[in-house]
Amino acid sequence: MTRALICGVGGQDGAYLARLLLGKGYEVIGTSRDAMVAPFDNLRRLGIADRVRTASMAPNDFRSVLSVIHRFMPDEIYNLAGQTSVGLSFDQPVEAMDSISMGTLNLLEVIRFMSRPMRLFNAGSSECFGDTGVLAATELTPFRPRSPYAVAKVSAHGLVENYRESYKMYVCTGILYNHESPLRPERFVTQKIVRAAARIAAGSGETLRLGNLDIHRDWGWAPEYCEAMYAMMQRDQPEDFIIATGNTVSLGYFVEKTFAHFGLDSTKHVQSDPSLFRPSDLKFGRANPDKAKERLGWHSTVSVDVLIDRMCAAAADGAPV
Repeated sequence: MTRALICGVGGQDGAYLARLLLGKGYEVIGTSRDAMVAPFDNLRRLGIADRVRTASMAPNDFRSVLSVIHRFMPDEIYNLAGQTSVGLSFDQPVEAMDSISMGTLNLLEVIRFMSRPMRLFNAGSSECFGDTGVLAATELTPFRPRSPYAVAKVSAHGLVENYRESYKMYVCTGILYNHESPLRPERFVTQKIVRAAARIAAGSGETLRLGNLDIHRDWGWAPEYCEAMYAMMQRDQPEDFIIATGNTVSLGYFVEKTFAHFGLDSTKHVQSDPSLFRPSDLKFGRANPDKAKERLGWHSTVSVDVLIDRMCAAAADGAPV
């Protein structure tokens, strides 16, 4: 039985990945900073909490990482831990670098010193590219990070490349574009929009205030992205891949379609608030995922409109997807 260690199993991606790997016959161990008190609500929503072994691990603490990996000796490690918010990274830049960059380095160093081969998937980010304008980024597009979060992800990406080339380790990074699901917490803008629209449709009378509605992103369906992570770890040789749909829409479009799902006119319920703009935000995020399609046999099948409908339906009835 293949054994996988998922760092950050309590998050959206960690939960969906755990479900995917369990379905493939894996033994799954998941970590959080304090597994004794972590609720693991997403695992419970997916009905798999009793099938995932959990352990406490602080990725930025080398001894903690060494202890957990030595204890479980996984075949595959999925690094989905660390700070996940671009906005929060402006307020907590040290934590962003520590949890993302140092966390990745600790995993790489522990794997390098282990006596058995282990594979590592590192969750990268489209934020590394910065604003590419109308051009769709490929794996060869230079990085131009515009937030502490993105700088940390660029550092982690470079570390993975260095260890792969220098020590011939099976380590790879998936450059993940935005991907959403009903498991997203409300601090993510997509879920903030969906839940606000659901409340307004139920008669809350509130006004939703958002930042810049003219930003453009490539939004995909999170469970599909976990399938891409798995596919990247099954190849003979490790490579980095962009994981995206290849379709970019504005945040305003996401808002309009979400409110329309509930029979509402978004212009009557949504305001753009300049105080919510980020210090430096990316206007466009475009991707060319052809390499993943050609070499992984993976491509997105869930459009942004279907994604919106699924999230809205879950907000209305509370059922996970």
